[in-house]
Amino acid sequence: MRLRLGYALTYDCPQPTPMILTLHIHSSRVSDIVAPDHLRTEPPVPVSAYRDGFGNWCSRIVAPAGRIRLSTDALVNDTGLPDPAQPDAWQTPVEDLPEDTLVYLLGSRYCETDRLSDIAWNLFGHTPPGWARVQAICDFVHNHIVFNYQDARSTRGAWDAWQEKKGVCRDYAHLAIAFLRCMNFPTRYCTGYLGDIGVPISPDPMDFSAWMEVFVGGRWYTFDARNNKPRIGRVLIARGRDAADVAISNTFGPNILADFKVWTVEA
Repeated sequence: MRLRLGYALTYDCPQPTPMILTLHIHSSRVSDIVAPDHLRTEPPVPVSAYRDGFGNWCSRIVAPAGRIRLSTDALVNDTGLPDPAQPDAWQTPVEDLPEDTLVYLLGSRYCETDRLSDIAWNLFGHTPPGWARVQAICDFVHNHIVFNYQDARSTRGAWDAWQEKKGVCRDYAHLAIAFLRCMNFPTRYCTGYLGDIGVPISPDPMDFSAWMEVFVGGRWYTFDARNNKPRIGRVLIARGRDAADVAISNTFGPNILADFKVWTVEA
């Protein structure tokens, strides 16, 4: 199948404002790109690019004073298959984990493992290690948090999501990631495109989506505590420890996000 995806973001800046943008399709999907997701700016400004410490493609611009519109419109091939699953996957002991997974065992800005470790072991210590334990954590978080776009808050971490029991997709991901790390599963935060493909169309405006990848059975698998079932047409943009590592934009000056549109549809 083929997906059309993109975004249109409009910022109002009272002064020239440097920005770091993490908006490009991840390099792991480069062979699937039919029409590239080039960053377009209105008005035109110079754009430079680099790869960050997590392997994500980032762009740098200086937005001029006034209004700037950032957009792209791309075509991507997709298998049309749901996220892979391996229910008999085992859990790798910590001492045997590959070194490049270890950073994803540690606490981070939005995943406070130190505050949630005892809770995690009390909730999930009795579950079978491996895929079943990962799924048990996803099931719990899926039922623990009530989704509502009006409850979005950029400062909410896993501990707050545990206490408040409300949030958006990033809050489901942060709480599940924190629990999984407490239970010794390397887990990384992911952001990207996820349209309503193979599921009922949502009446809510489309947004970028958050999910996670868990190292289980000797490899990384996608899990999604908010939707809690394999989905079709997931397109990765970036991975990191939590949302702080993969923000769509880091702006170094005052600004207002005046307009925000994201689309992912079957072409």
